[in-house]
Amino acid sequence: MEVKEAMTVSPDAAATGTTLLELAQRMRDEDIGSIPVGENDRLVGMVTDRDIVVRCVANQQDVASMTAGEIMTKNVSWCFDDIDLSEAAHMMEERRIRRLPVINRDKRLVGMLSVGDISRASTELAGEALREVSRVGD
Repeated sequence: MEVKEAMTVSPDAAATGTTLLELAQRMRDEDIGSIPVGENDRLVGMVTDRDIVVRCVANQQDVASMTAGEIMTKNVSWCFDDIDLSEAAHMMEERRIRRLPVINRDKRLVGMLSVGDISRASTELAGEALREVSRVGD
């Protein structure tokens, strides 16, 4: 099975100038924990709920004025939509991440792959990925 058959399709990327307050409200409303950040239909970063707390709130910054571009993780792991799902799951295991942006061969953001998406396709594969992603220590 290819990633595109399991992923959540067409995530709306936030612009780098989107405020963290807007991102937090979107996360609440859509019940999601991360939002890709894009410029000109290209993936440039990722903001998670944890990023907002650790990089903004804990540093007593203003969530209404800080932007995605100021706190996003820039070197984001991603995968192509046409690779095998097990390969993407292995990437998530190695990098210990629960969500993986998916791009097509034109390098356009086309989806997001989560451990939950993998579990709908293969409980065995999802179990392995979740076990590794959640592993404490090394």
